[in-house]
Amino acid sequence: MRESRLDRSPALRSLETATWQSGGLSGELSGRIQKPARWEMGILVAQRRIPSRVSGLGSITALDALYVALVSGFIGVPGLVSVRDHTVFRPVPTRRGMRVTEGGVELEVPGEQTEGIEEAVFYNPRQELNRDLTIATLRAYREREDRATSYLDAMTASGVRGVRAAADGWDVTCCDVDEEAVDLARENLERNDCEAATVEHWNVNALMHDSTFDVIDLDPFGTPMPFADAAFANCRDLLCVTATDTAPLCGAHFNSGVRSYSAVPRNTDYHAEMGVRILISALARSGARFDVGVEPILTHATSHYVRTYLELTHKPTAADAAIDELGQLYHCEDCLYREADPGLIADPLETCPHCGGNRMLTAGPVWLGAVQDSEFIAAVRDEIPYTFDTAPAARELCDTLAAELDEPTHYDQHKLCRNWGLPANAMDDFLADLREAGYAASRAHYGGTTFKTDASVGEIRAATEGNLD
Repeated sequence: MRESRLDRSPALRSLETATWQSGGLSGELSGRIQKPARWEMGILVAQRRIPSRVSGLGSITALDALYVALVSGFIGVPGLVSVRDHTVFRPVPTRRGMRVTEGGVELEVPGEQTEGIEEAVFYNPRQELNRDLTIATLRAYREREDRATSYLDAMTASGVRGVRAAADGWDVTCCDVDEEAVDLARENLERNDCEAATVEHWNVNALMHDSTFDVIDLDPFGTPMPFADAAFANCRDLLCVTATDTAPLCGAHFNSGVRSYSAVPRNTDYHAEMGVRILISALARSGARFDVGVEPILTHATSHYVRTYLELTHKPTAADAAIDELGQLYHCEDCLYREADPGLIADPLETCPHCGGNRMLTAGPVWLGAVQDSEFIAAVRDEIPYTFDTAPAARELCDTLAAELDEPTHYDQHKLCRNWGLPANAMDDFLADLREAGYAASRAHYGGTTFKTDASVGEIRAATEGNLD
């Protein structure tokens, strides 16, 4: 296993009393350090029991062993973390903004932790699950493709992705067109002993056309499509893509979706998955222009964004195979019937084959193929340490993704039952009814009542309505 630069983080070697501060609170932690000191990623262990909650800044359980992060250059201790390295008190006011701890690295970020709206440099704390999964995916992919060493953080902003990848042993390049972002990324890399990483103050499309990277990470605010062509031109192995413009992707903002993705998105009861398949379709067509085929190996729609990881094959035949995964979806707004039609030429249905209604929608071209590689996702799950703040949620998500059926749409039991005028059933019982009737069925990650099955809408009702009372 490669050495992590976090293992070389500076720390004090002896301590009788440690001061701590966070979010305006300050205090003292008294207690003798274990001798010999026990080190894990530069974190020193002190013996002291602490209360279950302090102020409103964070929830913790009473611990017998408290980890105290001691980082060179900080006044006092920048934060407290639990016995599994979960951050207890994270934000620390600084001259520039806030100092946060994520995934074992310390970062200075703008004072307002935002969703990124209208901000040249921003840090979005709600994307931590996304970033934790990114690091786990990079680790799993490095085991799968050991030649992969270089990583481009294409829209670096505060530099959080690049810093975490560099601390994990990747040869990192961070790029941003904004000068303030470039300066902040450099400072954050230096703060975490990652000076070997490169920071470019440049238009990222020009950089991607000029240089080759094993892994490229596109995480823009909005659509990633303006950067897709340049990424496919010089990405060797793995393209990681986030799209946050979910309203256009899912069909809620129809015209914007058509413009951005050269496809017809429809706002259906499976709108999040519509966004997933519209995005991958657009990326597959972009890659095909460069004779690059795409294979999605992990994809999820979470908290108002879509994230996909595409393994690339640089062959015209692979590009052709990816295009063959595209097709149309026909959807009935009345009974929620849907049908997948492979191919780029649509042949819309005028009436619904199930209910005879004429409110039919056509969406496409969408990606009809698999969006997960279950074996790879299992490897990603194994790379999620409990030290990540989002570890429980990330592992649960991986479990659901790995078990999802390769069906192009999902259903929502509550919406189906509402449409039928019947009460809903417990999800496990509902899925068991489908399986007992001979159909494949699995939960879907899009919501607590969503599921996938190879049964049609009529077959679903026939198999389950006997227990919907």
